[in-house]
Amino acid sequence: MAILKPFKGLRPPNELVKEVASRPYDVISSEEAREEANKYSLLHITKPEIDFEPGIDIHLQQVYDKAKENFDKFRNMGYLVQDEEDHLYIYAQTMGGRTQYGLVGCAGVEDYMSGVIKKHELTRPDKEEDRMKHVRITNANMEPVFFAYPAVPEIDQIIETVVKDQEAEYDFTTEDNIGHHFWVIKDDVKSNRLIALFSEIPATYIADGHHRTAAAALAGNEKKNNNPNHIGDEEYNYFLAVHFPDNQLRIMDYNRVVKDLKGLTPSEFIELLGKAFSVTEKGIEEFKPDKPHTFSMYLDGKWYELIANQDTYDDSDPIGGLDVTILSKSVLEPILGIMDLRTSKRIDFVGGTRGLGELQKRVDSGEMEAAFALYPVSMKQLMDIADTGNIMPPKTTWFAPKLRSGLVVHILE
Repeated sequence: MAILKPFKGLRPPNELVKEVASRPYDVISSEEAREEANKYSLLHITKPEIDFEPGIDIHLQQVYDKAKENFDKFRNMGYLVQDEEDHLYIYAQTMGGRTQYGLVGCAGVEDYMSGVIKKHELTRPDKEEDRMKHVRITNANMEPVFFAYPAVPEIDQIIETVVKDQEAEYDFTTEDNIGHHFWVIKDDVKSNRLIALFSEIPATYIADGHHRTAAAALAGNEKKNNNPNHIGDEEYNYFLAVHFPDNQLRIMDYNRVVKDLKGLTPSEFIELLGKAFSVTEKGIEEFKPDKPHTFSMYLDGKWYELIANQDTYDDSDPIGGLDVTILSKSVLEPILGIMDLRTSKRIDFVGGTRGLGELQKRVDSGEMEAAFALYPVSMKQLMDIADTGNIMPPKTTWFAPKLRSGLVVHILE
């Protein structure tokens, strides 16, 4: 059963929150971070290489040391101030007229180790180790992970009551037109009921942030193993997460662009596609797929609709029914020879927030030869895959909006 634990959050004063809040470390390059960061930005802690000359190896010990130095400075300067009591928090985001409400509290390291927290992606050891070093040196979870849980009506009702009865602690809009709203739950009765309701949830699901989750849990487990006086209630047994009900989340499309057609002309390529798809030319206007197993392709200045033949997928198979699998097995591998999405230099991936215009732009510029837009994966598909112990192919899900880092930090002491 899932753990949800209140904690003494380390948070920016209201007047600084918009300056402190930053994009997550893994969706922004070092160059972008240098441009975006003001002196209050959490990026000085999450991407401390920005305080060195460009080109520095981000894995040098002095870079990790800088994260610790900057974290200490932020606390000493009052950019981050610790709450005096343990709290649960609410973090809501508004994008495109819809709002999703997340419950902020600590998840359990043991829940990750035992599989109560379920994953759907593979993680890379080098990325895990990078964030583990960051947790070790700061002794904190600087950024939350993004979890989903099967919606519980009473949890929704309690959150709705808090939002209605309490003024938001933070309420601001970022340059990407995403609204960020944050409440401290100050009613212990409500908090205790939320904790009890959460304990009845059989599993939670990593939506976004597999490497951060693994690093936070493994670093906590490491502290446990290194403490001969371990009891079980130490703060390192928990890590920072924002939990959203599954019915409020929307996964966006995660599209593909390919550099070449492996020597084929566009007409030869389209002819080969006809073996696995019904192909219809749609003209020069953008065309977006509107149902599963339907794709759009941009090639040679035109958009096409590709409808997969029934023998190209198996909807009873959690992986075999995914559109990313159909595209790989029917196009990328047999026709284009792109066998490994993780290592091939001939393919790139474009998150749905960038729109179809980005796909067209990259092809029209000559950088890429063709683009494929996919219908998004559903939360049900994601949870089915996690429940059955399967792993999604790379670059399958794109969650938006992304959580801002810096609204609250969890200290492991």
